[in-house]
Amino acid sequence: MVVMQSLLSCPRWLTIRMARILSHYPRNLCLSSVRNKVFEISDSDTFMDRVMNSEIPVLVNFHAEWCEPCQILTPLLRKLLSESPDVHLAVIDVEDCPELVHTFEVKAVPAVVAVQNGQVADKFVGLVDAAMVEALINKLTLAHKSSQKSQNEHNQLESKHQNPQ
Repeated sequence: MVVMQSLLSCPRWLTIRMARILSHYPRNLCLSSVRNKVFEISDSDTFMDRVMNSEIPVLVNFHAEWCEPCQILTPLLRKLLSESPDVHLAVIDVEDCPELVHTFEVKAVPAVVAVQNGQVADKFVGLVDAAMVEALINKLTLAHKSSQKSQNEHNQLESKHQNPQ
């Protein structure tokens, strides 16, 4: 708002230049990193990029706007995952992505699928309590940290074999 008021009082050439410069920056600069870890999926390509190819575990929340249990579970997932930096949340509206619904055999909503290293690690259907969601998040977090540790150890051994001293 302040930027816009400043631009209005500037000469036209400067206003145009500043608008061009500002257009290169994302509009959500001041948003927290939590927002980046919760994202909407609207097609299969985005799903492949953000979920299946992710190095970080992702909870995939299949939901519908008309579904009352979904309206309870989705905010709960967002809240619990905001406290966990090691797991992301992908939200999929079942009416927008029927091919993903078919692929994951979603028969009822809400349905949550845990994806880790491109594979389904766990899933549940229906409204569950916070303790069950927290247990799933902890399971994914521990597995992710263990996987990272193994990868680091493997990389160290590989570098020792490549560079013997």
